[in-house]
Amino acid sequence: MSKKKFSPQLFHDVEIVDLSSEGAGVAKINDWVVFVEQAIPQDICHIQVYKKKHSFGFAKITQLVKPSPLRVQAPCSHFGVCGGCKLQNVAYSAQLQHKQNIVSNALKRLAKVEVMEMLPILGCEDIYYYRNKLDFGFSNKKWLSEEEIKNSGVIENRNGCGFHVSGAFDKVLDIERCHLQASPSNEIRNEVKQFALQQGFSFFNIRERSGFIRSLVIRTSSIGELMCVFSFYDNDVEKITCLLKHIQEKFPQITALLYVINQKGNDTIFDLPIHIFSGRDFIYEEMEGLRFKVGPKSFYQTNSKQAHHLYKITRRFAALSGHENVYDLYTGTGTIAQFVAKQAKKVVGVEYVPEAIADAKQNAALNKVNNASFFAGDMKEVLTDTFISTHGKPDVIITDPPRAGMHPDVVAKLLELAPQKIVYVSCNPSTQARDVAALSQKYILSKVQAVDMFPQTLHVECVILLELKAE
Repeated sequence: MSKKKFSPQLFHDVEIVDLSSEGAGVAKINDWVVFVEQAIPQDICHIQVYKKKHSFGFAKITQLVKPSPLRVQAPCSHFGVCGGCKLQNVAYSAQLQHKQNIVSNALKRLAKVEVMEMLPILGCEDIYYYRNKLDFGFSNKKWLSEEEIKNSGVIENRNGCGFHVSGAFDKVLDIERCHLQASPSNEIRNEVKQFALQQGFSFFNIRERSGFIRSLVIRTSSIGELMCVFSFYDNDVEKITCLLKHIQEKFPQITALLYVINQKGNDTIFDLPIHIFSGRDFIYEEMEGLRFKVGPKSFYQTNSKQAHHLYKITRRFAALSGHENVYDLYTGTGTIAQFVAKQAKKVVGVEYVPEAIADAKQNAALNKVNNASFFAGDMKEVLTDTFISTHGKPDVIITDPPRAGMHPDVVAKLLELAPQKIVYVSCNPSTQARDVAALSQKYILSKVQAVDMFPQTLHVECVILLELKAE
């Protein structure tokens, strides 16, 4: 028997009651959950369900009957197509409340632990133009909307520069103006695209592995320095020189103008040599008198201003007196380690990526931080009894793992070491809650503070203080 084809269903005067973890509005129709695109809490709308599962469905708004008081006008012309800023139509105060709820629910429902003090989320002063790094792709398969396909007939030029479209890895959404990175980010990207089109330079085709220009990373710093890293597929010296010389002349403020030849199947450049066209191979970032070299392969928090607040909360939770031995796990380029070093007796940073540790050592030398040492390796393999014996048992552990959280072996090691305090910084409340649940065998969850690093998105950072239970 053939499977019955689903027919779209219409529902009238539906109230949106919540936001999903993916940013869709949540409606409930007779105990059936429906996720409604671009809907927000307190909207009343007519919807069309276009996809249905057993207990939930997906829908679009056909008519907004009564807009929510939380609804605002999204400033970006790409909103609703570009998936990067899904909350642009939600008032910022409501965004913050939603993120606070995400953190609270993760700890109370997933971890099922008692929170001694839940501090209010720290909002972001700049809710637009806050990112210091953006990645743009070039493609000769520009993504087209249904309307463009319907109205444009034969489209001969599909070259575009922007963000890769979710579910269509070989296409990019051509971006005219992005509200995430301050000037001259938009101006540089648009100039590169226009000049490449004028010169007849080919845009990359990932399926065929062909084309000249592939991607562009723009990094800025809080002290006004600027880096551009171009990726080219074709190693055509004449074309590379032509393009980069033009950009150098148009934007003389660029501190580091770099390029890489990438003929791999993916866009990562971490295993490829970087070539300097002009300037330095790094830019400087500053924080409380500390200087950090940020190279093309370096990790640095992408919201510089809010990172400063995040680190201050981390330092406040650690409450160091100057006598503590501190371990900074997943230290990256050692920013947190150096940020707290003045208040500690000694700081030991550990990170999986060797290049990041090389940056950490350089930065420590640059800042004359003499009481911090850094080590590269897999966390669960580095934290051996020999390592602890050599570097001393930690009084305080700061941990800032990737989205996947800490490996169970690392969590077990922390329980074995039993430092007086663990300050856990996370960009994923769910995995943080999972790890906190395991650590609650020996620790009290003393303080929690969410930090909004990425306004208009669903992402939220959280700093947690865990204190050793009295025996």
